[in-house]
Amino acid sequence: MQQNKIILGSEEWCSFPELGIPAIKARVDSGAKTSALHAINIAPFVKEGINWVKFDINPIQNNLKTVIHCEALLIDKRIVKSSSGFREQRYVIQTEIKLGNDSWKIEMTLTNRDSMGFRMLLGREAMSGRILVDPEQKYLLGQTTIENLKDLYVNAIPNKTGLRIGLLASNPELYSNRRIMEAGEMRGHEMHFLNIKECYMKLDADTPEIHYRGGKVLDNFDAVIPRIRPSITFYGCALTRQFEAMKVYCLNSAAAITQSRDKLFSLQLLLRNGVDIPTTGFANSPLDTDDLIKMVGGSPLIVKLLEGTQGKGVVLAETKKAAESVINAFKSLNANILVQEFIKEANGKDLRLFVVDGKVVASIQREAAPGEFRANIHMGGTASIVKPTADEKRIAIKAAKAMDLRVAGVDIIRSSKGPLLLEVNSSPGLEGIEGATNKDIAGEMIKAIESNIKKK
Repeated sequence: MQQNKIILGSEEWCSFPELGIPAIKARVDSGAKTSALHAINIAPFVKEGINWVKFDINPIQNNLKTVIHCEALLIDKRIVKSSSGFREQRYVIQTEIKLGNDSWKIEMTLTNRDSMGFRMLLGREAMSGRILVDPEQKYLLGQTTIENLKDLYVNAIPNKTGLRIGLLASNPELYSNRRIMEAGEMRGHEMHFLNIKECYMKLDADTPEIHYRGGKVLDNFDAVIPRIRPSITFYGCALTRQFEAMKVYCLNSAAAITQSRDKLFSLQLLLRNGVDIPTTGFANSPLDTDDLIKMVGGSPLIVKLLEGTQGKGVVLAETKKAAESVINAFKSLNANILVQEFIKEANGKDLRLFVVDGKVVASIQREAAPGEFRANIHMGGTASIVKPTADEKRIAIKAAKAMDLRVAGVDIIRSSKGPLLLEVNSSPGLEGIEGATNKDIAGEMIKAIESNIKKK
């Protein structure tokens, strides 16, 4: 009956005693079926023959220095389509929730909610038979102050390790850049966003310098993470070289980024290191179009602009006539192009393996949207978890090493000839792969800096 039910507003504070979480703000959403809890570093394990899962949580919104380490009984794994459109496999736990003076067991999925406004989403399955929602109200069970949170989480703040790290990029609001900044702060480092266009250099053999807007000298940095857009590769790499001249550790070197951006050279380099790629042709004369098409096995085939990125400048030519038209059109613009065999059996899917410091830390399968052959997330593709083969992992690690990249997004396609490498990206995006895998990849990048600086 109504009088026995708890009345909640659209936002409420709750706690999870069994997880050691004394207070967390939740979005109360009867439109969502399942409840979800923010979690990173999610890892299943077996305890006394029973499946469990461990994970970390930052329970306070916009505070990544406060970390709770949790363990819970694992009751299921489900494929869930997130609000951002990504299909992801989530672990499901059952634990006690406490709202005001009432408590009961609920099921929750674990997912990275860094891009969401709340660390906790309370769905209707957890509310059924117990709760009524007044969407015009908030905190009907009481508000928790900042002072209360400091007292509740006084022992949950990690020790600072104190590195000074710069993120050299263009857009501070980009998901990948926000996550890297947050991951560094969470691990106790002093993070600085350095806008590439607002940096300028003093070239000097004895005292090289980089200045920032207003004349500020960028000195005393322990490390820099270059995240350089293709359109500003030249200047971004020049700044990275300058930091290297100043003896600052750079997570990817300027030389490695430069060669990764030259698609033709990078493919030649990969082949020289024994990494297989789809049959590829390159030419600079419209007179050779017919032979160029035959070289890669005829139509259908892929035509790629050397300067293209995120699936842009990539065209599928399904017939010989279409291939001739596309190739000649690009050449009339003096554009550098690659012509590549079309791997039909891949069926619009490819793999993105994320390599950090010589290890594959996460993998996803990207699937093209209906009617599209490009699997890029930016082109409407969807991401799901995939387990790469040992051979695919070996190729990804070998490719990153050949390109001398400490951080790389390696794209692989499965063909009848075995796995083939498509591309190596020196500034791979984090949103799709973190969203699908729930892995803290930004944290892995920060760990790589810590490890390499320690070795120096």
